[in-house]
Amino acid sequence: SMTIDNKRNYADVHVRSGLYSSDTIFDYQHGYIATRLFSRHACFIMKINEASIPELQELGRQAFERQTMRKIYSPRVMWVEYQPGNSMFGSIKEWFLYGKPIEQLCKGLPLYR
Repeated sequence: SMTIDNKRNYADVHVRSGLYSSDTIFDYQHGYIATRLFSRHACFIMKINEASIPELQELGRQAFERQTMRKIYSPRVMWVEYQPGNSMFGSIKEWFLYGKPIEQLCKGLPLYR
């Protein structure tokens, strides 16, 4: 499921799939994406690359198409593979940088960039 907050300029994506469950926040205001993988008890954060990541309105449009048509074809579909290195725990400085929605998702978990 996906929730889009146009006022705060972010999208929250929930994937419920047993062992592979995750939550992802696309925070366009701060320019970061964070994914919390429940099976790994960790958060992965990356900077939004505007050339690769669709805009918030496009993300919403693609989700709507997928929901109504159950199949989507788009040249902008993207997969991300994380290769974690060293983890860290977010400090006050990082939470200001990443924003409140990502802090709420990842606080207390190891962060991987």
